[in-house]
Amino acid sequence: MGKAKTSKRGAAGSGPYERPSKHPAANNVFKFNKDFGQHILKNPGIAEAIVEKANLKPTDTVLEVGPGTGNLTVKILEKARNVIAVEMDPRMAAETTKRVQGTPQQKRLEMILGDVIKTTLPKFDVCISNTPYQISSPLTFKLLSMPNPPRTCVLMFQREFAMRLTARPGDSLYCRLSVNAQFWAKISHVLKVGRANFRPPPQVDSSVVRIEPKIGKERPNIAFEEWDGMLRICFNRRNKTLRASFLGNKEVLSLIEKNYRLFCAQNDILVDDSIAEEGDDDADDMEVDENVAPSAGDEDEWGGIMDVDGAADDTPSFFQELKAAGSQVPKTKSKKSKTRVALLVKEKVRKVLEDVTELADCRSGKCDENDFLRLLAAFNAENIHFS
Repeated sequence: MGKAKTSKRGAAGSGPYERPSKHPAANNVFKFNKDFGQHILKNPGIAEAIVEKANLKPTDTVLEVGPGTGNLTVKILEKARNVIAVEMDPRMAAETTKRVQGTPQQKRLEMILGDVIKTTLPKFDVCISNTPYQISSPLTFKLLSMPNPPRTCVLMFQREFAMRLTARPGDSLYCRLSVNAQFWAKISHVLKVGRANFRPPPQVDSSVVRIEPKIGKERPNIAFEEWDGMLRICFNRRNKTLRASFLGNKEVLSLIEKNYRLFCAQNDILVDDSIAEEGDDDADDMEVDENVAPSAGDEDEWGGIMDVDGAADDTPSFFQELKAAGSQVPKTKSKKSKTRVALLVKEKVRKVLEDVTELADCRSGKCDENDFLRLLAAFNAENIHFS
């Protein structure tokens, strides 16, 4: 007769009075969704410091992005009048709502279920967020581009992203985000947060920054879409010269031509759409910086694929012989006939870069706010727009 199975002494069972497991994952109420970037802030001291740095008033309405289980939400409700929480995970939204259920704070919490980037937000005074890493940039741009931006934003980001927000011209992390953030707001670093303060812990450390959007007379009188559209071209490869970014990219010239045609159509300006004769555009070759190595900010363009030393050369022998002889491989001429308006647009771009601003040989990574302002003003003077 077989022996009855007995559990080992000290082993965890399934009864209600059994000891909790030594493995934290087994005690979690939820299985955290990595697709939503769910890392719950478990340190109450950090939560209190974030709320304190927001300088909340008793009359403030606060927008919280990704409340999670409500650890930060309850701290905000102690200081503010109302909290508008936007959460994608229904489980988390239910948990946060349950924490204030049956208390006076219940009526002061409004839960919105959905994606904050795609949601039309109601009016609010302050934004506080333990931001999911994957929406850091879209959320920042959305807050900065609002017609009536919040008074203050206290946001927790990945450490490197926070450093990009505060980077200056010439810094390795200086990018389009740096220019936009510092042009439309005052940015300050608040505190560092180690990965051990989260559950589950992320793979990187975090930082809290305070963003104070410029309002009133301090706010630049420039359309955000126009400004950001030009910066997208400039920082496509931040170590390229501006000449290469604009004149050395056929897609950019095509986009600028399209915008110029639209401007002319809206303002009843006639354009010469006839085919240009041969020889009208002697400098047709694309001007590209061959000596510029890709930087850390160029990963999107390179796609993470680089040439490997020692790899087999699959180039046909004919071209290898030309290269060995020092000859240049002949370029195939474009089959598309160029119009006079296309040549006009290209000349306008050249004039702005070389004659008006003299920024043609400058690199975006070393240009400051004033350089980009001069560049945009010169383009607009030539009826070239980017929105």
